[in-house]
Amino acid sequence: MSVTPVTPARRVRHQARDAAAVMTFSALTSLSFAAVFLLLAHLGR
Repeated sequence: MSVTPVTPARRVRHQARDAAAVMTFSALTSLSFAAVFLLLAHLGR
């Protein structure tokens, strides 16, 4: 009987790619919200 996991461990480059994707999504979401609020503030004058 083996104690080796059935699925291979994720490589560091996969984890780094996932982290970069999360950071990119977060940055784009933040910029989108900032742009919307800036537009609303401009239109609210």
